Amino acid sequence: MKYLIIFLLALPSILVAQNATPCESEKAHQFDFWMGEWNLTWKDQAGKTLKGKNTITKKLGSCVLEESFTDPNSSFDGMSISVYSPLLDKWQQTWVDNQGAYLDFVGEFADGKMILSRNFKNKAGKIIHQRMIWYNISKESFDWNWENSSDQGATWNLAWQIHYERAKP
Repeated sequence: MKYLIIFLLALPSILVAQNATPCESEKAHQFDFWMGEWNLTWKDQAGKTLKGKNTITKKLGSCVLEESFTDPNSSFDGMSISVYSPLLDKWQQTWVDNQGAYLDFVGEFADGKMILSRNFKNKAGKIIHQRMIWYNISKESFDWNWENSSDQGATWNLAWQIHYERAKP
């Protein structure tokens, strides 16, 4: 009888633990600022302002963020899948596009910025570091940088900067 009482008292905790998912943790919501429909602006190499669209939705029980990016100026389209990994205690993202790219990133949210990065070896055999930074984050807008480094991250070169504005219904 004593063990039955202990089991019954512990049962609510056991059920909550079994129903809790890593997708419900505080860290799993760090990318929620990115959710929604976005109007994008950036400058091309000639300084002309270009516009695009980005839609970010939650999938698979709200565990996965799916990005759908469209640049009508160049017919460049891409998508990413992002997920918080409790095992790594990091975010992971995979990007693919209509130019055959496949990129994989890992990172975290710290000091008001989401930073995801990756390393790869170029055709010459040199290690290149790349990173994406989401910053100046507010409910209605934020900025995003694509940067690269060929000196192990000692210096970073801005390759692409996009300003996000939440699309109005």
